[in-house]
Amino acid sequence: MKRLVLKMLPVSLVLATLLAPRTTRWPAEGAVIDDPTLPSVLLIGDSISKGYAPIARAHLAAEANVHWPLENCHATSDGLARLDAWLAGRRWDVIHFNWGLHDLKYVHDGALAAPGVGRRATPLEAYQRNLERLVTRLEATGAQLVWASTTPVPPGCNGRVHGDAAVYNAAALRVMRRHGVLVNDLHAFALPRLRDLQRPRDVHFTTTGSAALAAQVARAVRTALDGPREAAACPGPGRDDEQPQPAAAPWPAAADG
Repeated sequence: MKRLVLKMLPVSLVLATLLAPRTTRWPAEGAVIDDPTLPSVLLIGDSISKGYAPIARAHLAAEANVHWPLENCHATSDGLARLDAWLAGRRWDVIHFNWGLHDLKYVHDGALAAPGVGRRATPLEAYQRNLERLVTRLEATGAQLVWASTTPVPPGCNGRVHGDAAVYNAAALRVMRRHGVLVNDLHAFALPRLRDLQRPRDVHFTTTGSAALAAQVARAVRTALDGPREAAACPGPGRDDEQPQPAAAPWPAAADG
């Protein structure tokens, strides 16, 4: 019981911080001192990842040194331009990464726009090509890679179409299978419980939703730290002790909700 209390304490502190009034958009790391005896983990993603990253770090306290870029990693084109800066020239044992919501969006004059008004930020074919290049560069780091599928787009979102996340995820999965990348299917994890976890007509998650995603991300990182498993799927919620099974069919290109 004492061990459980100690493990949960960092998570409780992080949740309390997230519930407090915000003074900055992205979670700053502050004075983080790594434990040289622990593996290092990098979380790459957009604003969804910035919601779960601090809580995932708390879950993995005493297991890994967890870091993330202190900026929104946006679309795959931004990843190609900024990846070296995010890798920071250091050795990573696990890199958990996602791009998608900023690729599938529609924009006009730099702002989100309806599909009939704006253009797609990254067409599907370009998205898949960009992911191929990004995964190849990430493989060169020697880290165990974990792809996080793009979380659902609910109905009524400005600049994004309900159902497009599943389409982009199917393209991403083809890339990950070719490279034998571990898959953390956050889309499938979140989809059945969106009413409880996600804001209405918004791709972003509530604090409760970010906490749920963080727990799943921590599980995926632990799976990766256990050793490479080609084209495997990470364990589902509450199943940390089970061995992941090979990824089956791609995510269906159906509606997100």
